[in-house]
Amino acid sequence: WDLVEKDHKTHKVFEEKIREKLAPFRDIPILFISALVKTRIFKAMETALDVYKNMFQRIPTARLNEVMQAAIEKSPPPAVRGKYIKIKYITQLPTKTPVFAFFCNYPTDIRPPYMNYLENQLRKNYSLSGVPIKLVFRKK
Repeated sequence: WDLVEKDHKTHKVFEEKIREKLAPFRDIPILFISALVKTRIFKAMETALDVYKNMFQRIPTARLNEVMQAAIEKSPPPAVRGKYIKIKYITQLPTKTPVFAFFCNYPTDIRPPYMNYLENQLRKNYSLSGVPIKLVFRKK
C-alpha cells in the first residue's frame, strides 16, 4: 500500500477489486496499512482480535431460533418436486468454528441459493464478520 499512487478514490477502487476476487465471500474485513507511516497497524490487530472473538461466540438456541425462524417465515425455502420444506429448528453445534445445524423434513432438497440466504441472515443478525461458518441440514 505504501508503493501505490493514491488519490481520493484509490482506497475504494482497490477494495472493490479485492472483493471482486474474493467473491462470493463478502464478509471479510479489508484494511490497508502502511509500514512506512505506521497507519492502521493497531486497527489491523483490533480487527484480527475481533474476528478471533467472533469465532468462539456461542449463540443460544432459543435466540437463534427466534431470529432465524422470522427470516425463514419472511422468505421460506422454495418447494422442490412439489414438496414444501419446513425448517423446524436451528442450533449451533459445539465445534471450533461456528457450525449451524438446521433440522428440516427434506434436508437434501435445500439448494445453494437458499443456503446463501440463511448464511447472510446469520451474518446480518450476529457478529460473525470474517468468520468461516458452515451450515448443515439434518432430517427431523
